[in-house]
Amino acid sequence: MENYTYNSFTLQLEGLNVSKESTYPVFLFLFFSYLFVIFANVSIAVLVFVDKNLHQPMYLLFWNLSVNDILGNSILMPRLLMDMLKPPSELFISYYECVVQAFTTHMFGTTTHTVLMIMAFDRYVAICYPLRYTTIMTNKMLMKLTVSAWGVALVLVGILLGLTLRLNRCRTLIRSPYCDNAALFKLSCESVFINNVYGLTFTVVLFTGSIGSMVITYTKITVVCLTSKSKSLNSKALKTCSTHLVVYLIMLLSGMSIIILHRFPQYSDYRKLAAILYHIIPGSLNPIVYGLQSKEMCKFLCKLFESKKVLPS
Repeated sequence: MENYTYNSFTLQLEGLNVSKESTYPVFLFLFFSYLFVIFANVSIAVLVFVDKNLHQPMYLLFWNLSVNDILGNSILMPRLLMDMLKPPSELFISYYECVVQAFTTHMFGTTTHTVLMIMAFDRYVAICYPLRYTTIMTNKMLMKLTVSAWGVALVLVGILLGLTLRLNRCRTLIRSPYCDNAALFKLSCESVFINNVYGLTFTVVLFTGSIGSMVITYTKITVVCLTSKSKSLNSKALKTCSTHLVVYLIMLLSGMSIIILHRFPQYSDYRKLAAILYHIIPGSLNPIVYGLQSKEMCKFLCKLFESKKVLPS
């Protein structure tokens, strides 16, 4: 018979199920991946902040994506890396820390969607209404879009976690390497019907809105490019939109892999790894994709390295 501990403030994590031989290689891979994510995104964030040539809506909106990657990975990865070096019997986490981790995890995923949605709107205005771009994408509009991206995520995730926090807990085992909403409400012996309904609605609304906005904006952009005879416009559209679309597809495929693996309990270990890579892969590739495609960023980096080569005689 299962023992129940009601509303315990100490929880146990299941952790990653890796063999002893694989522990250190996996640890080193995640450790260096985390360092690269932080270094790359901090560099992009500082670069956009320092270089006035990058004070354009496209780069300022991408700055939000870099900040989101920094916050999302910094809350999750250090704790996860420390837990990998502990025996399973010592993987404990406080309830409050678990809630913070779950909140940050869901904010990270949701904000990634909302930021990429407003970036799609920016590309739509730039290509479909190039003459009106500066009058539409003003500083005020940019601020509204940024606040909306973070605000919508905050409200949706706040309700998601709020519905879970109202439940009494009778279990203490988190069946995951880190805390998320599903792992938290599964600790309860009460009815979680409302949580499941809202969680499903949350996912459907987020993915429908995200994919729908991409389909609509890129359809309209494609129509404009096909009907336009301007080679410069088509070249600009291909360059900026391909970058944005690649970043979006990386995020979407990483997220969809977790949802698909949830349907196959026998692959729970793969799901755990996919959940970790969902933070690592987009956070690593986003700065590379945007950094290599951006002429302004390349120019700034070239000037920076050239100035370092010039030594005083």
